[in-house]
Amino acid sequence: MGTLIGTFFTFLIILSLSGIKLDREYQRGVIFRLGRTKGVMGPGMYWILPFVDQKAQVDIRTKTVNIEPQETVTADSVTIRVNAVLFYRILDPSKAINKVENYQVAVYQAALTTLRNVVGQNILDDVLQNRDKINVKVQEIVDEITEPWGIVIERVEMKDVEIPTSMQRAMAKEAEAIREKRARIIKADAEQEASIKLAEASKLISQNPAALELRRLQMLTEVGAENNTTTVVMLPSEFLNMARKLSEAPVQVEHQHVK
Repeated sequence: MGTLIGTFFTFLIILSLSGIKLDREYQRGVIFRLGRTKGVMGPGMYWILPFVDQKAQVDIRTKTVNIEPQETVTADSVTIRVNAVLFYRILDPSKAINKVENYQVAVYQAALTTLRNVVGQNILDDVLQNRDKINVKVQEIVDEITEPWGIVIERVEMKDVEIPTSMQRAMAKEAEAIREKRARIIKADAEQEASIKLAEASKLISQNPAALELRRLQMLTEVGAENNTTTVVMLPSEFLNMARKLSEAPVQVEHQHVK
């Protein structure tokens, strides 16, 4: 009789110990009692009724979902491939278990579909230049979808946008044309500004002819600095007339002396 009682108590002890559960800081246990939700337990050690309660363990850490490249058509009919990364976290473990069959697959599919739809509503230039705007839009839509599941979307980031080769060449030509246009405008503005300065300089030089000679000498100095083999010097007509008179004067004196 004593052996039977001892065996019975040993069984009760083992049964009681089997009901002890332990969850880490980032884990929660959703408890079902006879099929009905009893509540969320953890973290730490707690006890459930063996064979009566069932536990579904949930990880509440932030999860990263890599959305594989998807082919979509933009609003201006350009076929591109986009991929992104999604960060989400479980706020209510009970809803994540009870409201959706597999919350991981559900979140992935919601993000995948939303990304394609949002990209398809924008033109190619907006997809390339305004990624932050698209990221926020996708995050808002997916967060609205997953809210009933007790899941919050923390961030969505587009990783890469693949453009067809023909479109890349067209965009390169467009960028080159824009830069050439900008260069021509800058050059035209510079020439316009230079012409204004030259007009002002001509007015000042006309008032003081000596300034023209100083400018001429400066030009000769600049030309000589280039180590040119031939230099053409243009002298004023006044210098030539003066030199001619000086060269003719001695000849006339010599003729008078001969007479």
